[in-house]
Amino acid sequence: MNSDIHRFDPTVLREYDIRGIVGRTLTEADARAVGRAFGTIVRRQGGELVCVGYDGRLSSPALEAAAVEGLVSTGLRVERIGLGPTPMLYFAVRNREAAAGLMITGSHNPPEYNGIKMMLGKGPVYGDAIQELGRIAAAGAYARGEGSESRIDLRDTYVERLTAQYRAPKGLKVAWDAGNGATGEVLRRLVARLPGEHVLLFDEIDGNFPNHHPDPTVPENLVHLRKAVAEHGCDLGIGFDGDGDRIGAIDGLGRIVWGDQLVAIYAAEVLAEKPGGIVIADVKSSDTLFAEVARLGGKPLMWKTGHSLLKAKMAEVGAPLAGEMSGHIFFADWYGFDDALYCGVRLVSLLAKGGVSLSALKDRLPAVLNTPETRFQVSEERKFAVVEEVRARLAEAGAKVDATDGVRVSTPDGWWLLRASNTQDVLVVRAESASPDGLERLKDVVKDQLGRSGVAAPEGF
Repeated sequence: MNSDIHRFDPTVLREYDIRGIVGRTLTEADARAVGRAFGTIVRRQGGELVCVGYDGRLSSPALEAAAVEGLVSTGLRVERIGLGPTPMLYFAVRNREAAAGLMITGSHNPPEYNGIKMMLGKGPVYGDAIQELGRIAAAGAYARGEGSESRIDLRDTYVERLTAQYRAPKGLKVAWDAGNGATGEVLRRLVARLPGEHVLLFDEIDGNFPNHHPDPTVPENLVHLRKAVAEHGCDLGIGFDGDGDRIGAIDGLGRIVWGDQLVAIYAAEVLAEKPGGIVIADVKSSDTLFAEVARLGGKPLMWKTGHSLLKAKMAEVGAPLAGEMSGHIFFADWYGFDDALYCGVRLVSLLAKGGVSLSALKDRLPAVLNTPETRFQVSEERKFAVVEEVRARLAEAGAKVDATDGVRVSTPDGWWLLRASNTQDVLVVRAESASPDGLERLKDVVKDQLGRSGVAAPEGF
């Protein structure tokens, strides 16, 4: 039997990345096999140099070392950039003109999780390319060679590039919440170079996440940031997820500014520079975003949920801006990847330059009522089938349905969405209306459609 053969737990090779529970479904042996398999793909394409980074989770250094070992065994040169946010790894690939990048990160998942994100050339690795890693490992069909490794420190270079993007002559008073995630050290260096006053929360990197879970899309995780904005009289607050590729924001009145609202705010500046440009947002985003892009003279494009899918679509159509409800936001003039630190700099800069508050920009958008993104468990065997059953019934009834990603149904009351997660055994629902009664009617339709497919609506929806 070939001792090089390696089989991954079937749950870890996801649509957009590799993710598992450390010591159970994801081990150092898995990381080494990913390094060998990914290195094989890089070598097939003629690549020679790969950059590798890791986040602040307790398991990340060991997984990083194993992945590096695997990459080196394929004959590649590996530059280890050390501990930092995922966007710094993306930056390193561009800065070092590397063929690929590999990041050990559990993103916003609980502490017992970890994972791997990859970049090949200038684009993300996702979908079948991730499954190909499993096929290579299962066959033990690795490239072999004598590679090398070295360590480089790009933190100041990265921070200097970020600071150069600040376009305002003055600063603001800003609270920043690193959530004990991987942005902490870089954030300290960044705010030291920015004008204005800065209040830092939880900037010590700690993989136990002792203060709150590092996911700024969940209101409970923004309690500390909201409190800091109020206590210090800040103009706004900015929070990051565990690996720094998703942004959350609080305005000066303590209100959450959601990811799609941030995209609408960024769109005004971007479209002033790129008139008529395409702005992409995922199917969970508010109609108010698409309407605002059109009002600004841009071309709104609704696309599938998933940061890798949005990056790829952005490159395909030449869009200057794209974003998700989840806080992944992409600017073409910042390499086209999701960098929450850059998004933070860009947000503070546009507010300071325009002399307008974040709360005023939020209030310029039409007020709507919506449910949060509500996720509930449905088996892998049923989740896509349920969506297809609902789509077929709606088509037969003549409903106005967008099937870009699941079903997004427009009615006089507003819209509702049902989609299957690509990474978990869950369905996702969301609804939005201009009125409370309209929202209740939309929710009733969702519950009825789920019931017809033998699925109970999530509690509280």
